[in-house]
Amino acid sequence: MAIERITVLGSGIMGHGIAQISAMAGYKVVMRDIEQQFLDKAMERIRWSLSKLVEKGRISGDEMNSILERIRVTVDMEEAVKNADLIIEAIPEDMRLKKETFEKIDSIAPSHTIFASNTSTLPITEMAGATKREDRFIGIHFFNPPQLMQLVEVIPGARTSKGTLDIAINYVKSLRKEPILCRKDVAGFIVNRIFIPLVHEAAWELKEGKAGMREIDAAFKFKLGFPMGIFELADYTGIDVVYKATKEMYARDKKVVNPCPIVEDLYSKGDYGQKSGRGFYEYKQGSYARIELSMDEAERYDPVRLLAVAVNNASWLISNDVAGKDDVEKALMLGMGLKEGIFRLAERTGYARIVDTLKGLRDSSRNDFYEPDALLLNLVKG
Repeated sequence: MAIERITVLGSGIMGHGIAQISAMAGYKVVMRDIEQQFLDKAMERIRWSLSKLVEKGRISGDEMNSILERIRVTVDMEEAVKNADLIIEAIPEDMRLKKETFEKIDSIAPSHTIFASNTSTLPITEMAGATKREDRFIGIHFFNPPQLMQLVEVIPGARTSKGTLDIAINYVKSLRKEPILCRKDVAGFIVNRIFIPLVHEAAWELKEGKAGMREIDAAFKFKLGFPMGIFELADYTGIDVVYKATKEMYARDKKVVNPCPIVEDLYSKGDYGQKSGRGFYEYKQGSYARIELSMDEAERYDPVRLLAVAVNNASWLISNDVAGKDDVEKALMLGMGLKEGIFRLAERTGYARIVDTLKGLRDSSRNDFYEPDALLLNLVKG
């Protein structure tokens, strides 16, 4: 089936970004939201983004106008979905809301229409169960912002057909993005299976007084090779996003994350990070400035605990056939900006030290979250 018409449900940061890149790839796009003011704001952002591309000489003024002409907006759900070949849901991360939305459009969308969710953590199979087209339901998880981030996780549900999977992957490629297949519908998929637990692990180090926030962030950046500190990245992502993802992931798999109360405390106070002006760090309201970190600060903290948890979860993904090693490495590089492979970092640190660190954490906390994966144990033997 050829995809020509795409409907995006939701016009927030992710929704209007997906609409923009789809229109840039030549698709006819309808963007729907519950209020016209949301759509007007989204179109302003799209025009601004495209104008920057014109300024840089990447597209012409005529191309910008053509792209804008390919995007229509509406608050009418029936109007939005009536001719769609592919519907991408990009509404808030609330399973009840998502199920209600899919159940509603299932009865009014054409029978051939493929449904996709841009969820970052919620189970695709569970969402698909709200429809009568589970074979034509799939996860297409873009990263923020979609206009810039190359990684797109593609997640089939338990009953997604191969034809639907092929169409989704080809669609992502047509956007000049890099699709990474998440073979199983597991909590957190690939990148968030590693990122979300890392935020909590760093928070535990902070809570236990092992190091200060800046020292942990500096080591994460300079010693592990990430583009920013883990606390800074959490603030950029949104503490509310991290908290909600944690709740959903932990509810479905207790071994996927070891929740630290610091994250819940920040969320309960409304300290959502950059968007609210305060998270782990403080920001000037409405502006974002990178946290200046130094190598001197990095030298005061050994990030082996963070590396051990990241490598263990990466190993779990491989052992459980969620993704191959190369895809896990690529996903972390494209999705989290890691400069080199996570297993190369582990090899340099020493697999025996990684495993010993995990065993020590397991024994001291009596928490199976730290149980070393079989793949890691074999790497020590090898």
